Amino acid sequence: MVAFSVGTYAAGSLESLAEDGAGLSEAYAAAPAFAQALLYVHIATAALALLLGPFQFSRALRRRSPQAHRAVGRVYLVSVLLGAVSGALVTPWNSAGMAGFFGFGGLSVLWALTAVRGYRAARRGDIAHHQAWMIRNFAFTYAAPALRLWLGVLILVQAPFHDMDTEFDVVFDNAYHAVPFLAWVPNMFIAEWLIRRRNLPSYRLPPPASARRVR
Repeated sequence: MVAFSVGTYAAGSLESLAEDGAGLSEAYAAAPAFAQALLYVHIATAALALLLGPFQFSRALRRRSPQAHRAVGRVYLVSVLLGAVSGALVTPWNSAGMAGFFGFGGLSVLWALTAVRGYRAARRGDIAHHQAWMIRNFAFTYAAPALRLWLGVLILVQAPFHDMDTEFDVVFDNAYHAVPFLAWVPNMFIAEWLIRRRNLPSYRLPPPASARRVR
């Protein structure tokens, strides 16, 4: 996934890639230069976070070299924060319209928020909360592969009802307008299930004010 994403956008300018319909190039080829620069920052940092994240869940690495775990973790967190900020700033040019603006924008906010919460927990030595927040955070990091998986599923579901030779663009657009939320909302629930399964501090909504008064 990392090699594909980085390789796609390293193959040429957004204008040249747009002619071949590669990746998100068509949506951003006409965007201002600063938006194009932010897109490249987002691609590079999100790819780095996706590459480094799985190693942080290695018990062997944490036990044998906690210093390496912390060093890689700092690089991961910086990558997440840069990826989240740059991702949020380029949402006005996304190709999924308002669904993309709110879906990808919400993802960026939660991605950054969980990273900050995980870092703060580690700084105060609260390992259980640190682990829980980083599971949540990587669930949002994994939105990139999840988006591609859901996109493929939604295209296949529509295939029997469309002529894929002449209506593929319509089928793709229908699918792509759903993935800004599908890419991360299911991940969020799976992460919470994993957290509870490991007896880590899980997220619970506070009771209503009326219920608190009754107690």
